[in-house]
Amino acid sequence: MRRRITPEVQLLRQNLPVLRALAAEDLEYASDLSGVTVTPFIGEYGWLWRLRWEQVQHSPVDLDWIAGLIITETGQVVGHAGFHSAPDAAASVEVAYSVDPAHRRNGYARAALGRLLDRARRDGVAVVRASISPDNVGSQAVIARFGFVQVGEQWDDHDGLELVFELPLQPGGHGISGA
Repeated sequence: MRRRITPEVQLLRQNLPVLRALAAEDLEYASDLSGVTVTPFIGEYGWLWRLRWEQVQHSPVDLDWIAGLIITETGQVVGHAGFHSAPDAAASVEVAYSVDPAHRRNGYARAALGRLLDRARRDGVAVVRASISPDNVGSQAVIARFGFVQVGEQWDDHDGLELVFELPLQPGGHGISGA
């Protein structure tokens, strides 16, 4: 059996002008500002960029944590990944990522999640949470490789039923699953 090699990716963090362009669904301007070609797949997430734009207006510290673009070694944008916000009072964050269907099954989600977990560890995050649709077996497989365990379920008004998974990063770290 051949072992898959995880590709190298970078996560291009958003700055306010790029986030504003994405929220306005101006992919050309977002591309000019970011220095990478922002793809139509990223444009499909206009609702997310608008949500994050409003969020950083009220909580500027979140800008450094929210979704960035997943960039391959060749400079191609293949998706987005980040956290929902800066760590909460319990030092917990929720991870989110999505890879363009044309680029799935190439290890990009795994590579991006690895980068996010490295960042969370460096910054003292105690628990990383992921909420995933029960039907999204691909994403469930990605997080399972990192040791996430299911701790419950929740209802999301946008996404419907979600399975909730957690990964403790610090000794004694725990989130909604309790002590």
